Amino acid sequence: MHHLSRKLLLAAGLFSFCGAAYCQRIVISTNIGGFGPGDTKPIWVSMSGFTGEAAQVIQFDLYVQGFGFTNADGAQYLLSGSNNGNLTGRATDKYTKASLVSKAYTGASLRRECHAFADEFVQALQRKGIAQTKIAFRGENGPNSEIYVADFDGHNAQPVTADNSLTVAPCWVPGHMALYYTSYKLNHPDVFYHDLSSRERKVYARYGGSNLSPAPSPDGRKVAMILSKDGWTDLYVCNADGTGLKRLTKSPQDESSPCWSPDGKWICYASKERERRSLSRISPEGGPSQRIPTIGAPNPTEPEYSPDGKWIAFTMMVRTFQVCVVPAEGGMATVLREGEDPSWAPNSRTVIFTRRQGGQRVLSLLDVMTKQVKDVSRISGISSQSQPSWAR
Repeated sequence: MHHLSRKLLLAAGLFSFCGAAYCQRIVISTNIGGFGPGDTKPIWVSMSGFTGEAAQVIQFDLYVQGFGFTNADGAQYLLSGSNNGNLTGRATDKYTKASLVSKAYTGASLRRECHAFADEFVQALQRKGIAQTKIAFRGENGPNSEIYVADFDGHNAQPVTADNSLTVAPCWVPGHMALYYTSYKLNHPDVFYHDLSSRERKVYARYGGSNLSPAPSPDGRKVAMILSKDGWTDLYVCNADGTGLKRLTKSPQDESSPCWSPDGKWICYASKERERRSLSRISPEGGPSQRIPTIGAPNPTEPEYSPDGKWIAFTMMVRTFQVCVVPAEGGMATVLREGEDPSWAPNSRTVIFTRRQGGQRVLSLLDVMTKQVKDVSRISGISSQSQPSWAR
């Protein structure tokens, strides 16, 4: 999400008229950088030697991180290898001749070896790889829904719950294989905590009224929630052990969808007043709230800060749902595409979101900078997948 001058872009376009060393610098900086959401061109790579599933996995992993595929003449990075048995992968910068990756991958499934190669290539470009990360989401089957966990591309999905009820809104604990979510298993909307490693599961919040939208802080020590225990639907925060519950908002407005800034100093949330929504932020210690303007994208909800703290992704609700981003302090918003429920990857560049397809919902991955999109793998027997949360 770096910003380059228009002069650099023009200079890069004059590649054929300038000296080789100078042009190499321009190509590299222009491809890795960009102007803003939706404005960036793909980083061009070529692939050779990979076949079948291996080629498909590597292309998928890189496409949703802003890479495009072309022949060797038009590419900046050359990827080559083989997948006869285990995977061998190499990545070279065509202009500097630098070897970025050269490795044989063993001891895992072919998919996981491909994910590891894609991550090492991306990390060699000083970016965070996401191909080996996990997502959680809500899977619907008839009137009920359960929580699932899968690889970021939707493969290897496993059910977390078997409540045979409405189970919604999973949210990862940062740095831990643990989730918070709301379940109606006990005939009441309660917040549950679920440690996936130990399989420990417990009711976390069961106050009178609704207990919704749990969101742990970046350090995992606090949890924000939406509770209606005191008559209005307000934002609360408490310690991770459930003590110290504090009410942060007190108004007839309906609050929803809390999320934390990466530094833990703010909780952003959506408010609804007279059927119109807006975004605000408030300190977890309490005090006055501050409005976050989303110019050009009215009626925002479902906000989430990018891990680098620069952006907030959200859903705009005007006729259809649209996924948007806005600078973290507010300002002019960018509409990315139709969809809802956005959740950021650890790279602060890729977003997973829900899109509607007929009467069903499917999960898709979006590169915010280029707007490149791919659907994740579907689960057999699940009619809809929604409310994704990306592990960070």
